[in-house]
Amino acid sequence: MRVVDAFRAAFGADPRTVWHAPGRVNLIGEHTDYNDGFVLPFAVPWGVTAAVSPREDATIRLLSLQSSGDPLVISSHEESQGWSRYVVGVLAMLGDRVRGADIAIDGDVPQGAGLSSSAALEVAIASALNDLYDLGMTPMELALLSQRAENDFVGMPCGIMDQAASALSAEGHALFLDCRSLGSRNIPLDLAAHGLTILIIDTQVHHEHAGGEYAKRRAECESAARKLGVAALRDVTDLAGALDQLQGAERKRTMHVVTENHRVEALIGLLRAGAITEIGALLNASHLSLRDQYEVSSPELDLAVEASLRGGARGARMTGGGFGGSAIALVSDERLEAVKESVSAAYAERGWQPPRFLPATPSPGARRVS
Repeated sequence: MRVVDAFRAAFGADPRTVWHAPGRVNLIGEHTDYNDGFVLPFAVPWGVTAAVSPREDATIRLLSLQSSGDPLVISSHEESQGWSRYVVGVLAMLGDRVRGADIAIDGDVPQGAGLSSSAALEVAIASALNDLYDLGMTPMELALLSQRAENDFVGMPCGIMDQAASALSAEGHALFLDCRSLGSRNIPLDLAAHGLTILIIDTQVHHEHAGGEYAKRRAECESAARKLGVAALRDVTDLAGALDQLQGAERKRTMHVVTENHRVEALIGLLRAGAITEIGALLNASHLSLRDQYEVSSPELDLAVEASLRGGARGARMTGGGFGGSAIALVSDERLEAVKESVSAAYAERGWQPPRFLPATPSPGARRVS
């Protein structure tokens, strides 16, 4: 394993433990997690592997195979910057339960594609430290700690979905998560048995959420909830009445969150009924809502969705935070090449960089690999 070889070369010994945590793609339930709503992600085959050994002092020595140069040596949490903040943030959240660590990481989550490489990194580190120090934390507790690292240390106000999907997913399943109660269950998602593929269409338009529009959307939702007198938009039961009390952006955000929660529940109902081939209409409706009501799509995402449907996809939508990243398309195996050709041709016609296509297989969550 190359991360172990790199650890050995950098630090002169074998790591004490090696953990892998996956990225995720969200089947449906977008921007509902921080509104206490419902989500349905699944883990993808790509993730972050962390080789870790404890140290007796408070120093963190950190090596990434995706960065050139010698290991970073971080003596205090304040010294971290860039990608290292996701790692150091996890140690900061653990406080005096851990000391320092030697860490080598290797990742293959496509960067900027909206597949949550940051959550994979946080959960891999948290899982390895939980193992090393025998902390006894559950997968959900590790997910929550990783979320706090991103919220409080990195400054990204994300919900719990990404970290929970990385920590709790099961192979061949999607993870239904109630983001208020944190209750979850794995829902069978046997695409191959129905001759289907979830095709990730990476627009290769990379995005960065921590500074701007993502935080703005969350603030708009919280403001709308206060005006409606509910704890979160998840609690809106009379949508028409709620919309009468709101204007502008807050009205649109509420429309999306309430209807998106219903789409999650409807999609689960179809999966339970064995009607996986019929979920495409819900994916389409989700995209239109994200485009028109939540206003987080982009021309590249819209074209990926439109062209995949022209090519014969059963349904498609943007996935992730938006403003770039990836779309997903539900495609029958016999239409897979036609969909790819349709999207590629549409991008070429606009003179845009060719998209990247990644078939997504529901994969296991965080696990020890050595």
